[in-house]
Amino acid sequence: MSTVTTRTAQPTQDGAGVKIRRINDFTGQLDPFLMVDELKSTVKDDYIGGFPPHPHRGFETLTYLLHGGLQHRDSEGHQGGIGRGGAQWMRAGRGVVHSEMPTTDNDGLHGFQVWINLPAALKMSDPTYRDLQGDDIPELAFPGGMARLIADQWTFNDTTGQGALTTLGDGAGMADLRLEAGTSVTIDLKPGFRLLGYVYTGSVTDTDGQTHADGQLMVFPSNTQTVRLNAADAAGLLLLSGQPLGEPIAHRGPFVMNTQAEIQQAIHDYQTGQMGTL
Repeated sequence: MSTVTTRTAQPTQDGAGVKIRRINDFTGQLDPFLMVDELKSTVKDDYIGGFPPHPHRGFETLTYLLHGGLQHRDSEGHQGGIGRGGAQWMRAGRGVVHSEMPTTDNDGLHGFQVWINLPAALKMSDPTYRDLQGDDIPELAFPGGMARLIADQWTFNDTTGQGALTTLGDGAGMADLRLEAGTSVTIDLKPGFRLLGYVYTGSVTDTDGQTHADGQLMVFPSNTQTVRLNAADAAGLLLLSGQPLGEPIAHRGPFVMNTQAEIQQAIHDYQTGQMGTL
C-alpha cells in the first residue's frame, strides 16, 4: 500500500473574482500547512481584481511568483511589491488587514500562496512582513536540475543550501524545484518533518512508483527522511517541508486559531477595528 497520498487542486475564486486552483485542509492532514493556492492565467480579467483589504489572524502567508507582479499594503504600515521570481512573506500573528493587488507582464500571472499555521505560542505575535525580490532568492544547481531556495535549509542530491528566509512558521520551508527530462533527485529531510510537493508543470514519479501530474499535491508521511523523484519529462514543483505542530485547529474564513472561542474573539476584534484599517 502506498505511503504517499495525492490531493488534486480544485478550481475556485477568491478576492475580487480571482480564479485559482486550491488545495486546503484544516483537519491537520497537511500540518503545519493549511492551504496551497495556485494563481495561473494569461487572461487579465481572471486575476486583475486582486485581493482587496481583508483580515488575517493566527498564521503566516507566503506568496511566490513565477511571473507577473503583486503589490502589498497592510494596516501595520507595510508597503511593497514583487515581480517575476519574487516572494512576499507575512506573519499575520495577532491580526492584520492587508491587500494584494496583481500587476501583469507579457505572460500574465502565475504564482502560489501558501498558508502556514503558527503554534499557539506565536498566534498572537506581532504582525511582520518582508519582500523578497527574484535576485534575493538563492539557487542551488545539481546534475539534472536546480532549486530556488525560498525558505529554510534544503538538501538535493547531497548538495545543501540555505533559503532566503531562515524559516517559515515554527520551522518550515519552501523551494521551487525544476527537473530536466529523464532525470531524478533525492531530497533529504530533517527527522520528523513532512514533505509536500505540488506539481505545477510536467509530471514526476515518486518513491512508491506513483506518477503525479500538473495540479496534484504529493503528501509524504512525517516519518519520511528521504524522497526520490523521477521526471520523465521536464517538471516544476513547489516543495514544502515542515514539522507537524500537532495542535487543535479552529478555522473560520481568514482566521486560524486553536479554539472556537478564539475565533469568535478574532471576529469581534476585526469588526471593532482592533486589527487596524487600510
